[in-house]
Amino acid sequence: MRGVVMHAPGDVRVEQREDPRIIEPTDAIIRVTATCICGSDLWPYRGVEKLNGPTPMGHEYVGVVEEIGSEVRDVAVGDFVVGSFFASDNTCEICRAGYQSRCVHNVPIGMIGTQAERARIPLADGTLVAVPSRPGDEQIAHLLAASDVLGTGWFAAVAAEAGPGKTVAVVGDGAVGLLAVLAAAQLGAERIIAMSRHSDRQALARKFGATDIVEERGDEGVARIKELTGGLGAHSVIEAVGTQESMQQAIRCTRPGGHVGYVGVAHDVHLDGMELFFSGVHLHGGPAPVRRFLPQLVDLIVRGEIDPGAVFDLTLPLEQAAEGYRAMDERRATKVLLTV
Repeated sequence: MRGVVMHAPGDVRVEQREDPRIIEPTDAIIRVTATCICGSDLWPYRGVEKLNGPTPMGHEYVGVVEEIGSEVRDVAVGDFVVGSFFASDNTCEICRAGYQSRCVHNVPIGMIGTQAERARIPLADGTLVAVPSRPGDEQIAHLLAASDVLGTGWFAAVAAEAGPGKTVAVVGDGAVGLLAVLAAAQLGAERIIAMSRHSDRQALARKFGATDIVEERGDEGVARIKELTGGLGAHSVIEAVGTQESMQQAIRCTRPGGHVGYVGVAHDVHLDGMELFFSGVHLHGGPAPVRRFLPQLVDLIVRGEIDPGAVFDLTLPLEQAAEGYRAMDERRATKVLLTV
């Protein structure tokens, strides 16, 4: 099969990879219909994360089940499925508490690589959610978003305790930050402040439910949030970048007693103990347990109540994946969908 392999920073190729096969009786093989490039894929692309040799890429996917192991019961051959970026059994004590990304048997899908024509999905019953009927072409992008960025943005909003009567600030205007705006709106937040300097992303944030835009960053951004909130800070702040600056900005934008939901993959983030101690804020986040939210998100998408696929602003065939990486790296695209 054809699949994306990163050989070195900036060196992305589409080449022949070994066809996946059933290894464990709980596995499923899917024919990938669509996949995409994640902002986290840019960390190794830019050389921030080290590659250990040629690496299959991708962890977001939708597709059709082609084969199942002997112990798979909840999905069947022919089902159109959406899966999360961590495989989980969905039955262990941690999963039952709603943290499937930390399942005691979790398998990172990124180790498998779903930017490819086919993929093996471990723990299929606990990882995949079947769509009630075969989706139309117009729904593919929306369902694909649910595989990671929508589920991650949703978890961020939940972790930040966004809800009625709350002011929510979102640090980061990538796909996750934008969909955190959508999630906060769906959860009933009264006011949503999107922090963005890019007019196209500002427009999409407003479409998703943002009531205010703040272009300032760092201390100036914090001051602006405080100004908009009577000097107190937001009740709920979502951190969707993963840098030192973004995490500090998120904490400092939060009022005492407020909540920070952090989902940006952290790189060189170090928190000052005394500042954190006196901030009086709650911190909750990490790898999003997307599987917790997938049934609800699929239902909202199928019923046409949300349109998260709007974050995809460039669609390319799988063979042009290298151009998709360049476009996201150069900020010519927010998120790239790859058709297979």
